[in-house]
Parts: sequence; C-alpha cells; structure tokens
Amino acid sequence: MFYFPGVSLVKKFLIALLLVLSAFNLNFAQTATGKQPAAAAKTATAKTAAAQGIEVPFVNRTLPNGLEVIVLADKSVPLATVELAVRNGSFTEPPELSGLSHMFEHMFFKPNQASLLYRCQLAEQYGNVTYYNNQNCSEKAKFKSQIGSVAYLNDAEQLDIFNGRTQEEVVEYFYTTTSPYLLSAMRLINDAVRYPTFDENEFAQEKNVVVGEIDRNEANPFYYLDRALKDKLYYKYPTRKNPLGTRESILTATTDKMRLIQSRYYVPNNAALVVTGDVNAEEVFKLAEQTFGSWERRKVDPFKEFPLVEHPPLQKSEGVIVEQPVQNVLVNIGWQGPSVGKDDAATYAADVFSFILTQPDSRFQRAMVDSGLVAAVDIGYYTQRNVGPIQLSLITTPDKAKAALRAAYAEIAQFDKPDYFTDVELGNARTLVESRDLFEREKISDYSHTLSFWWSSTGIDYFRGYYRNLRAVSRNDLNRYVRTYIQGKPHVAIALVSQKAQAEAKITPEDLIGK
Repeated sequence: MFYFPGVSLVKKFLIALLLVLSAFNLNFAQTATGKQPAAAAKTATAKTAAAQGIEVPFVNRTLPNGLEVIVLADKSVPLATVELAVRNGSFTEPPELSGLSHMFEHMFFKPNQASLLYRCQLAEQYGNVTYYNNQNCSEKAKFKSQIGSVAYLNDAEQLDIFNGRTQEEVVEYFYTTTSPYLLSAMRLINDAVRYPTFDENEFAQEKNVVVGEIDRNEANPFYYLDRALKDKLYYKYPTRKNPLGTRESILTATTDKMRLIQSRYYVPNNAALVVTGDVNAEEVFKLAEQTFGSWERRKVDPFKEFPLVEHPPLQKSEGVIVEQPVQNVLVNIGWQGPSVGKDDAATYAADVFSFILTQPDSRFQRAMVDSGLVAAVDIGYYTQRNVGPIQLSLITTPDKAKAALRAAYAEIAQFDKPDYFTDVELGNARTLVESRDLFEREKISDYSHTLSFWWSSTGIDYFRGYYRNLRAVSRNDLNRYVRTYIQGKPHVAIALVSQKAQAEAKITPEDLIGK
C-alpha cells in the first residue's frame, strides 16, 4: 500500500530524475546543441493524429444508490482490474484527521466480517470447536444474512495482486486477476468497504507501519522540498495537501475516527467502481448491481455537509532555503493554479502549456538546459478540484544557482510573447498529450488509476471531453492562463541545498523569488 505526494500528472519525470541525480556529483560541462531536426514524416503524422484526435472508449452507468460504474474493456490479455475509487484524501482532512484517509486505506485490506465468517465456517466444517468458540463464531454467523455466501473466498489465492493508494483527492483500492474471477474481486471489495471490523490490535500494528512510512519519507532530503513548498503554498490549510499526515495525527488516531471517515465518505454516492481489462461492460453493470446494489446511499452528499475549504490566495511571494545533505541545488517554484469547476479552460491550457515547455527542443529547455545552467528543468500543473499547484523545478550546481534563477525568471517573463513557441509546437503538444494517453493504455491494469483520478478530482464527464477540449486550446487560452496564474503573481520558491553548497551559492530569499 502506498501514497503519492502531490505531483503533476502531466510530468512526473523530474522526481525520478532528482532521486537518480542525488547519488551523483553533477558535471555541467555541457555544450548548447540548439534545436533538434524534425523529420517531415513525423510532423505529417502528428498533424494527422491531431486532426483525428482520440477518445477514451469507456462507458459508465450510475446505480440507483449513487455508485458510478466505469468500464474500459480491453481483451488483449485475459486480465481484469477491479478498483474502488472514493472521493476522499487529504482534501477532506482538518488537522485532527490529517493522514487518516491514508490510515483508512491500510485498514481496508485487514480482516472484515466476511473473512471472519469464512474462517468460522471452515472451523465448523472441520470440527475445530476451540477456534469456533474462542472467536465467538456464533455471533459472527449473524452477518451471513447481510453478507450472503462467502464461498468466493475459496478463490482468494487467485486474487493476491492487490494494493491501494491515497492522494490528495482520491483513494483507490484495486485487485488485478484473471477475468474468470471478476465477481470474486468485486465481492472482496464490497465486503471490505461495507463490513470492516477495525480490530484494535490490527489497528495498533498498522499505525506503526504508517509511522514507518513517515520515517522513510523524512529520511529522504527531497521530501522536505515538496513539503516546504506545499506548506507555504497552502499556508492556511496545509493538512489538506498532505496525504501522509504527521506522527502525532497517526499515533493519536482511533478506530472511532476510522468509523467517522467511513460514515462520511465510504458510501456509494461518493464512490466509483472502475473495471478495466478483459470484461464485458453489460456483464459488469449487472454484477455491480448484484453485488453493490444493496449498499445504502448516504442521505446527504458528504461535500455538501462537509464542504471543501477555500485556500486563500498568496498575499506575497516568499523564498525559503531548506538545508539538507544534497550535493546539488534543487529549486521548486510554485504558484496556486486553477481549480476544476471554477476555471476549467485554464486547466486544459495548463496541460498543453506544460507539454510545450517540457519538450527537449523548446525555447525554455534550450535556454535552461542547453545553455548549461541546469541539468534538468520541468514545469507542470497538477489537476485538482481544490486549487491545483503549478510547479517549476530545476537542478543546478552551487556556482550556477543564481544565474539559473535569473534565467528562469527571464523566461517566465517571456511566456506570453508571440515568438515564445510556434504554432507547430502548440499542435505537437496537443498531439503528445493524446499519445501519452494511448501509451498508458498499453498497461490497462494501471489505467484504472487514471480513470479513478479523473472521476474523483474532475468528474468523469470532464475526462470524457478532455482530449476534445485540449485540441481546442488556442494561443490566447495559453496567454490567459500564464497571465492569470503565473506572470507577476505571488509565488513560493524553495531551495534545497547543503550547508556547504549554500556557502558557495549564497542564494538569498530575494534570488529565489526573482527580485
């Protein structure tokens, strides 16, 4: 089980690059290479793909109790992934619940009433009277009328590929199995979400596991770069952007808080069943109704009863230097970006703009990387309903840190200029976003996470029209996005640097914010 910190869905490569480069002492003796030559055939293909466009061929249906069922069939391999997505995560968490969506994820796969009933039935079948009596199986048998037959648990060995993950705006639980065991996977998820036990001993053990995750994160210097940026960027409600939580919030967690989270968010009208792979959509809808149809909906939408906080805008720019034992200088510059549902047009523009700038032959990359000022630079927007961050990240050396920062801000000032990118680059960026989606669908078991993310943060209708809207993004849309959210706007800049490197770099907070 794992959680993902808030990183751009558009570009995740920089984090991996940071982890790799942290082990090396970079040598920046590079020569500028200029633009890479483009092949005419490739350009023609890109134009054709952009003109035709792609759509994601999923189908969806909402059950009477509010559970949305989303199916993306792909019969290329005889595997199926069944995933439950819940609109939960750190965006629902005040300080007293910080990290507990993640804690709930850990408890999801612990024994529930169905698995305990199954064990009791086995004990009865094989005459294990001691176990039957010690486990109070006569009481557990009362759940049979609600749960039904638990014979599906005979298939448990066929369902050993499972996991969960917690992000800011979605929590996911998934099983991947061969397609004949589709119903068994559905039953496992149904019984886990509806009949948890929250055993106190299991809970105490799992708290230690989660604290261990916190320890591992804090042992990584790069954790402090991301955490410092988010805490400053969302200064009034930082817990709403911290899925991992804190030691204190985890160690003081109780099973009553787990039940509170369950009662608020783990309800059918705040969840989606996502099924991908070797399946038939109509069969999935039928089995979903059969399995989850009796799950009682919540009378009040949890987000109406417990509305999201409004993150206040930054009042001023701020630069922060974080000293950690790293060999190079790493900088994150962040802005508060658009929110889905408030400025959808800017969210599409943000993704296209990020793809333009992150291409190796873009003006941005040539000015920053080919010049030798940085080893890597990235810019991306993380699509969120509750104020997504825009983040520019770079890696440089102490002797070039100040120059790299000046160059970065000089480029930012040019983002809206007519010659900053060409119409061909704009068209290619839109095509590349679509191509990425086709590539990701090659591993259909992972694509269930993509569907879950979009369903939770944006609504599935947003994703249904996503590529159509990307293809409509114009230069004016990009300029409006840049001017509204980046140029001249308050921002936060964090430098991760060692004490020794800082003695050479002499970066100031003013350098970091471009003054």
